[in-house]
Amino acid sequence: MAAKRTDRAPGSARSRRTYGIGLIAPAGFATAPDAVARAVARLEAEGHRVVVDPTASARWQRFSGSDEERLAALWRMAEDPRIELVLAVRGGYGWSRLLDRIDFVRLAATGKRWLGHSDCTAFQLAALARAGMVSFAGPMAAYDFGAEVVSDYTMEHCWGLLGSERYTIELPLEGSDLAAAGSLWGGNLTLLAHLVGTAYLPSVDGGILFVEDVGEHPYRLERMLYQLHYAGVLGRQKALLLGAFTGYAPSANDNGYDLAAMIAHARARFGLPIFTGLPFGHCPDKLTLPVGGRCALTVHDGRARIELSHYGP
Repeated sequence: MAAKRTDRAPGSARSRRTYGIGLIAPAGFATAPDAVARAVARLEAEGHRVVVDPTASARWQRFSGSDEERLAALWRMAEDPRIELVLAVRGGYGWSRLLDRIDFVRLAATGKRWLGHSDCTAFQLAALARAGMVSFAGPMAAYDFGAEVVSDYTMEHCWGLLGSERYTIELPLEGSDLAAAGSLWGGNLTLLAHLVGTAYLPSVDGGILFVEDVGEHPYRLERMLYQLHYAGVLGRQKALLLGAFTGYAPSANDNGYDLAAMIAHARARFGLPIFTGLPFGHCPDKLTLPVGGRCALTVHDGRARIELSHYGP
Protein backbone atom coordinates (compact mmCIF):
# COMPACT_ATOMS: atom_id res chain seq x y z
CA MET A 1 0.00 0.00 0.00
CA ALA A 2 3.02 2.30 -0.15
CA ALA A 3 2.83 5.22 -2.55
CA LYS A 4 4.37 4.44 -5.92
CA ARG A 5 6.65 6.99 -7.50
CA THR A 6 5.76 5.50 -10.88
CA ASP A 7 2.35 7.19 -10.66
CA ARG A 8 1.83 9.74 -13.41
CA ALA A 9 -0.09 13.00 -13.34
CA PRO A 10 -0.40 14.04 -17.01
CA GLY A 11 0.41 17.70 -17.45
CA SER A 12 1.07 18.20 -13.74
CA ALA A 13 4.49 19.81 -13.69
CA ARG A 14 4.77 21.93 -10.57
CA SER A 15 2.58 24.99 -10.96
CA ARG A 16 4.37 28.29 -11.55
CA ARG A 17 1.49 30.12 -9.95
CA THR A 18 2.19 31.67 -6.58
CA TYR A 19 -0.30 32.18 -3.77
CA GLY A 20 -0.93 34.26 -0.72
CA ILE A 21 -0.73 31.51 1.91
CA GLY A 22 -1.89 31.74 5.51
CA LEU A 23 -0.41 29.34 8.07
CA ILE A 24 -2.76 28.49 10.90
CA ALA A 25 -2.73 25.94 13.73
CA PRO A 26 -6.47 25.26 14.10
CA ALA A 27 -6.10 22.26 16.42
CA GLY A 28 -2.96 20.97 18.12
CA PHE A 29 0.03 23.17 18.89
CA ALA A 30 3.09 23.06 16.65
CA THR A 31 5.21 20.26 18.13
CA ALA A 32 8.10 20.98 15.72
CA PRO A 33 8.70 24.76 15.47
CA ASP A 34 11.77 24.16 13.29
CA ALA A 35 9.58 22.40 10.74
CA VAL A 36 7.22 25.37 10.62
CA ALA A 37 10.16 27.70 9.99
CA ARG A 38 11.40 25.42 7.21
CA ALA A 39 7.94 25.42 5.65
CA VAL A 40 7.77 29.21 5.63
CA ALA A 41 11.26 29.50 4.14
CA ARG A 42 10.52 26.98 1.40
CA LEU A 43 7.18 28.49 0.46
CA GLU A 44 8.70 31.97 0.30
CA ALA A 45 11.62 30.66 -1.76
CA GLU A 46 9.09 29.41 -4.32
CA GLY A 47 7.61 32.90 -4.55
CA HIS A 48 4.57 32.50 -2.32
CA ARG A 49 3.57 35.28 0.07
CA VAL A 50 3.22 33.75 3.54
CA VAL A 51 1.23 35.15 6.45
CA VAL A 52 1.93 33.29 9.71
CA ASP A 53 -0.87 33.42 12.26
CA PRO A 54 0.11 33.68 15.96
CA THR A 55 -1.43 30.24 16.54
CA ALA A 56 1.46 28.72 14.56
CA SER A 57 3.78 29.28 17.52
CA ALA A 58 1.38 29.38 20.48
CA ARG A 59 0.27 26.74 22.97
CA TRP A 60 -2.61 26.35 25.42
CA GLN A 61 -2.99 22.91 27.01
CA ARG A 62 -2.65 20.49 24.06
CA PHE A 63 -3.98 23.06 21.60
CA SER A 64 -2.47 26.05 19.81
CA GLY A 65 -4.87 28.28 21.71
CA SER A 66 -8.20 28.31 23.50
CA ASP A 67 -11.30 27.60 21.42
CA GLU A 68 -11.97 31.35 21.22
CA GLU A 69 -8.43 32.07 20.07
CA ARG A 70 -8.52 29.40 17.40
CA LEU A 71 -11.89 30.62 16.14
CA ALA A 72 -10.50 34.13 15.92
CA ALA A 73 -7.55 32.77 13.94
CA LEU A 74 -9.93 31.10 11.47
CA TRP A 75 -11.64 34.40 10.75
CA ARG A 76 -8.34 36.27 10.53
CA MET A 77 -7.39 33.89 7.74
CA ALA A 78 -10.80 34.08 6.09
CA GLU A 79 -10.97 37.88 6.10
CA ASP A 80 -7.36 38.73 5.22
CA PRO A 81 -7.36 39.92 1.58
CA ARG A 82 -3.73 38.85 1.17
CA ILE A 83 -4.57 35.18 1.70
CA GLU A 84 -5.90 32.83 -0.99
CA LEU A 85 -4.88 29.47 0.49
CA VAL A 86 -5.10 28.58 4.19
CA LEU A 87 -2.62 25.87 5.16
CA ALA A 88 -2.88 23.96 8.43
CA VAL A 89 0.34 23.63 10.40
CA ARG A 90 -0.70 20.22 11.77
CA GLY A 91 -3.68 18.20 12.93
CA GLY A 92 -3.85 16.61 16.36
CA TYR A 93 -7.23 17.33 17.92
CA GLY A 94 -9.34 20.45 18.19
CA TRP A 95 -11.62 21.07 15.22
CA SER A 96 -14.46 19.09 16.83
CA ARG A 97 -14.74 21.70 19.58
CA LEU A 98 -15.38 24.46 17.04
CA LEU A 99 -17.80 23.05 14.47
CA ASP A 100 -21.04 24.34 16.01
CA ARG A 101 -19.53 27.83 16.32
CA ILE A 102 -18.56 28.30 12.66
CA ASP A 103 -20.79 30.02 10.11
CA PHE A 104 -19.81 27.82 7.18
CA VAL A 105 -21.97 29.68 4.66
CA ARG A 106 -20.17 32.91 5.52
CA LEU A 107 -16.84 31.09 5.39
CA ALA A 108 -17.55 29.59 1.96
CA ALA A 109 -18.48 33.03 0.63
CA THR A 110 -14.90 34.24 1.19
CA GLY A 111 -13.70 31.96 -1.62
CA LYS A 112 -10.59 30.89 0.31
CA ARG A 113 -9.08 27.46 -0.19
CA TRP A 114 -8.34 25.35 2.90
CA LEU A 115 -5.67 22.63 2.85
CA GLY A 116 -4.75 19.93 5.36
CA HIS A 117 -5.50 16.40 6.53
CA SER A 118 -5.87 14.33 9.71
CA ASP A 119 -7.95 16.34 12.24
CA CYS A 120 -8.76 18.78 9.42
CA THR A 121 -11.19 16.10 8.19
CA ALA A 122 -13.74 17.27 10.77
CA PHE A 123 -13.63 20.81 9.36
CA GLN A 124 -13.63 19.65 5.74
CA LEU A 125 -16.64 17.35 6.11
CA ALA A 126 -18.56 19.92 8.14
CA ALA A 127 -17.89 22.60 5.51
CA LEU A 128 -19.21 20.27 2.82
CA ALA A 129 -22.25 19.27 4.87
CA ARG A 130 -23.24 22.76 6.02
CA ALA A 131 -22.34 24.90 2.99
CA GLY A 132 -21.41 22.63 0.08
CA MET A 133 -17.91 24.07 0.40
CA VAL A 134 -15.08 22.21 -1.31
CA SER A 135 -11.79 22.01 0.60
CA PHE A 136 -8.58 20.10 0.04
CA ALA A 137 -7.25 17.02 1.81
CA GLY A 138 -3.51 17.16 1.36
CA PRO A 139 -0.17 18.24 2.80
CA MET A 140 0.33 20.35 5.91
CA ALA A 141 3.01 22.83 6.86
CA ALA A 142 5.00 21.00 9.51
CA TYR A 143 4.85 17.40 8.30
CA ASP A 144 5.08 18.02 4.56
CA PHE A 145 6.28 21.48 3.52
CA GLY A 146 8.57 21.61 6.55
CA ALA A 147 10.00 18.10 6.30
CA GLU A 148 13.77 17.81 6.30
CA VAL A 149 13.44 16.08 2.92
CA VAL A 150 10.37 17.29 1.04
CA SER A 151 8.47 14.79 -1.12
CA ASP A 152 8.61 15.87 -4.76
CA TYR A 153 5.61 13.58 -5.34
CA THR A 154 3.53 15.47 -2.77
CA MET A 155 4.57 18.89 -4.04
CA GLU A 156 3.98 18.00 -7.69
CA HIS A 157 0.46 16.77 -7.08
CA CYS A 158 -0.44 19.56 -4.64
CA TRP A 159 0.53 22.46 -6.90
CA GLY A 160 -0.58 20.56 -9.98
CA LEU A 161 -4.12 20.10 -8.71
CA LEU A 162 -4.48 23.54 -7.14
CA GLY A 163 -3.21 25.17 -10.31
CA SER A 164 -5.59 23.33 -12.66
CA GLU A 165 -9.34 23.33 -13.25
CA ARG A 166 -9.21 19.59 -13.96
CA TYR A 167 -6.58 17.12 -12.82
CA THR A 168 -5.86 13.54 -13.84
CA ILE A 169 -3.81 10.97 -11.97
CA GLU A 170 -2.81 7.52 -13.20
CA LEU A 171 -1.65 5.05 -10.57
CA PRO A 172 -1.83 1.43 -9.46
CA LEU A 173 -4.83 0.48 -7.33
CA GLU A 174 -5.59 -3.03 -6.18
CA GLY A 175 -9.20 -4.08 -6.69
CA SER A 176 -11.73 -5.24 -9.25
CA ASP A 177 -12.29 -3.47 -12.57
CA LEU A 178 -14.65 -0.51 -12.25
CA ALA A 179 -15.85 2.60 -14.03
CA ALA A 180 -17.69 5.03 -11.75
CA ALA A 181 -18.16 8.73 -11.12
CA GLY A 182 -19.44 10.75 -8.20
CA SER A 183 -18.58 13.20 -5.47
CA LEU A 184 -15.18 12.57 -3.90
CA TRP A 185 -15.20 12.83 -0.14
CA GLY A 186 -13.66 11.41 3.03
CA GLY A 187 -10.42 11.79 4.94
CA ASN A 188 -9.37 10.43 8.31
CA LEU A 189 -11.49 7.39 9.19
CA THR A 190 -11.63 8.15 12.92
CA LEU A 191 -12.99 11.64 12.26
CA LEU A 192 -15.41 10.35 9.66
CA ALA A 193 -16.85 7.77 12.05
CA HIS A 194 -16.89 10.40 14.81
CA LEU A 195 -19.29 12.57 12.78
CA VAL A 196 -21.83 9.82 12.05
CA GLY A 197 -25.24 10.88 13.37
CA THR A 198 -24.35 14.57 13.44
CA ALA A 199 -25.21 17.53 11.23
CA TYR A 200 -21.56 17.71 10.18
CA LEU A 201 -21.39 14.51 8.14
CA PRO A 202 -22.30 15.13 4.49
CA SER A 203 -25.10 13.02 3.03
CA VAL A 204 -23.41 11.76 -0.12
CA ASP A 205 -25.18 9.34 -2.44
CA GLY A 206 -23.26 7.64 -5.22
CA GLY A 207 -19.97 9.03 -3.98
CA ILE A 208 -16.39 7.84 -4.03
CA LEU A 209 -15.19 7.68 -0.44
CA PHE A 210 -11.51 7.74 0.56
CA VAL A 211 -10.14 7.02 4.05
CA GLU A 212 -6.83 6.80 5.91
CA ASP A 213 -5.67 6.67 9.53
CA VAL A 214 -2.70 6.55 11.85
CA GLY A 215 -2.11 4.66 15.09
CA GLU A 216 -5.25 2.53 14.71
CA HIS A 217 -5.01 -1.26 14.85
CA PRO A 218 -6.80 -3.14 12.02
CA TYR A 219 -9.60 -4.32 14.33
CA ARG A 220 -10.35 -0.69 15.23
CA LEU A 221 -10.36 0.24 11.56
CA GLU A 222 -12.77 -2.61 10.92
CA ARG A 223 -14.99 -1.46 13.77
CA MET A 224 -15.17 2.05 12.30
CA LEU A 225 -16.00 0.65 8.87
CA TYR A 226 -18.81 -1.35 10.48
CA GLN A 227 -20.10 1.88 12.00
CA LEU A 228 -20.25 3.42 8.53
CA HIS A 229 -21.83 0.21 7.20
CA TYR A 230 -24.52 0.04 9.88
CA ALA A 231 -25.24 3.76 9.49
CA GLY A 232 -25.93 3.18 5.78
CA VAL A 233 -23.00 5.30 4.62
CA LEU A 234 -20.99 2.62 2.82
CA GLY A 235 -24.04 1.21 1.05
CA ARG A 236 -24.65 4.56 -0.67
CA GLN A 237 -21.15 4.80 -2.17
CA LYS A 238 -19.89 3.58 -5.53
CA ALA A 239 -16.39 2.80 -4.27
CA LEU A 240 -14.15 2.96 -1.21
CA LEU A 241 -10.51 3.96 -1.66
CA LEU A 242 -8.15 2.94 1.14
CA GLY A 243 -5.11 5.13 1.72
CA ALA A 244 -2.25 4.61 4.17
CA PHE A 245 -2.84 3.04 7.59
CA THR A 246 0.32 3.62 9.55
CA GLY A 247 1.71 3.74 13.07
CA TYR A 248 0.10 0.70 14.69
CA ALA A 249 1.70 -2.38 16.25
CA PRO A 250 0.47 -5.97 15.83
CA SER A 251 -0.92 -7.67 18.93
CA ALA A 252 -0.16 -11.10 20.36
CA ASN A 253 -3.91 -11.75 20.15
CA ASP A 254 -4.11 -11.28 16.38
CA ASN A 255 -3.24 -14.86 15.35
CA GLY A 256 -3.07 -14.03 11.64
CA TYR A 257 -5.51 -11.11 11.74
CA ASP A 258 -3.70 -8.19 10.13
CA LEU A 259 -4.48 -5.30 7.81
CA ALA A 260 -4.73 -7.60 4.79
CA ALA A 261 -7.16 -9.89 6.65
CA MET A 262 -9.27 -6.91 7.67
CA ILE A 263 -9.44 -5.65 4.08
CA ALA A 264 -10.37 -9.11 2.79
CA HIS A 265 -13.19 -9.26 5.33
CA ALA A 266 -14.41 -5.78 4.38
CA ARG A 267 -14.50 -6.70 0.70
CA ALA A 268 -16.55 -9.80 1.46
CA ARG A 269 -18.89 -8.13 3.92
CA PHE A 270 -19.71 -4.58 2.86
CA GLY A 271 -20.91 -5.03 -0.71
CA LEU A 272 -19.04 -2.24 -2.50
CA PRO A 273 -15.82 -2.13 -4.53
CA ILE A 274 -12.84 -1.53 -2.22
CA PHE A 275 -9.45 -0.48 -3.55
CA THR A 276 -6.08 -0.32 -1.82
CA GLY A 277 -2.98 1.67 -2.63
CA LEU A 278 -4.27 5.25 -2.66
CA PRO A 279 -1.27 7.51 -1.88
CA PHE A 280 -2.86 9.53 0.87
CA GLY A 281 -2.62 9.79 4.64
CA HIS A 282 0.07 10.10 7.29
CA CYS A 283 2.81 9.26 4.81
CA PRO A 284 5.43 11.32 2.97
CA ASP A 285 4.08 10.78 -0.56
CA LYS A 286 0.47 11.91 -0.79
CA LEU A 287 -2.03 13.25 -3.28
CA THR A 288 -4.07 16.39 -2.79
CA LEU A 289 -7.77 15.51 -3.08
CA PRO A 290 -10.73 17.92 -3.36
CA VAL A 291 -13.27 17.04 -0.66
CA GLY A 292 -16.57 17.61 -2.43
CA GLY A 293 -15.11 17.74 -5.93
CA ARG A 294 -16.11 15.50 -8.81
CA CYS A 295 -14.24 12.24 -9.38
CA ALA A 296 -14.35 9.90 -12.36
CA LEU A 297 -12.63 6.63 -11.46
CA THR A 298 -11.64 3.94 -13.94
CA VAL A 299 -9.78 0.82 -12.82
CA HIS A 300 -8.64 -1.96 -15.16
CA ASP A 301 -6.10 -4.70 -14.51
CA GLY A 302 -4.76 -2.96 -11.41
CA ARG A 303 -4.24 0.42 -13.08
CA ALA A 304 -6.46 3.36 -12.21
CA ARG A 305 -7.26 6.68 -13.78
CA ILE A 306 -8.66 9.33 -11.44
CA GLU A 307 -10.08 12.47 -13.09
CA LEU A 308 -10.84 15.31 -10.67
CA SER A 309 -12.92 18.39 -11.46
CA HIS A 310 -15.47 20.88 -10.06
CA TYR A 311 -13.27 22.08 -7.21
CA GLY A 312 -12.70 25.69 -8.21
CA PRO A 313 -13.48 28.63 -5.90
